Amino acid sequence: MQKGRMMYEGKAKRVYESEREDAYVVEFKDDATAFNGQKKGSIEQKGVYNNRISTNFFHWIEAEGIATHYLDTLSDREMLVKRVRIIPVEVVTRNVVAGTLATRLGMAEGTELSRPVVEFYLKNDELGDPLINRSHALALAIATREQLDLLEATALQVNAILRRRLLEKGLLLVDFKLEFGVTQAGEILVADEISPDTCRFWDAKTKEKLDKDRFRRDLGRVEEAYQEILRRIEE
Repeated sequence: MQKGRMMYEGKAKRVYESEREDAYVVEFKDDATAFNGQKKGSIEQKGVYNNRISTNFFHWIEAEGIATHYLDTLSDREMLVKRVRIIPVEVVTRNVVAGTLATRLGMAEGTELSRPVVEFYLKNDELGDPLINRSHALALAIATREQLDLLEATALQVNAILRRRLLEKGLLLVDFKLEFGVTQAGEILVADEISPDTCRFWDAKTKEKLDKDRFRRDLGRVEEAYQEILRRIEE
């Protein structure tokens, strides 16, 4: 599969046209950013790990009836995906208090929530991807009520699948972000990636962080954390 013109370059990926009119090639980069781009760096082989990890997760959720943009893994760093228009709403599902939620609610990090919490964020790098509610999304006309309902329901379904499967691997799914895309036919799919860049994973016993928080917080052994996630999900 030959790559064509580059359509988009983000913080972690490049998106190219492909030989297929209905598909893109996504290339995963080693670049790493945090705090809305204020902290920048590189994690060796991150693109390789995120490509393979996302491939596994897409297979997991597709096997249980969740539609995604995934088509094929082309190389260590490249994935073929369906051509979609990304809905500018990031959907974050939280099972355990961590990160900004701990600060916002004044709760201790590591507190288990009595039920999963689903949050919406406006996908806008210039504004720092601010937290929004349903009324904001409707007023901005970035999603309909029906779409928001579907995004929330799908996020909860993905959460249930990943939590169960990861716990079998000795991993705790603390929280994760999903993005969704709309095909030319109007179908809404899980898009983007599911990886240590977009999820918080902790060791279920030790609570060791095994995700991008190791980069954000200068904890060291960042590449090893990504490698460990891949090892566990593929074992």
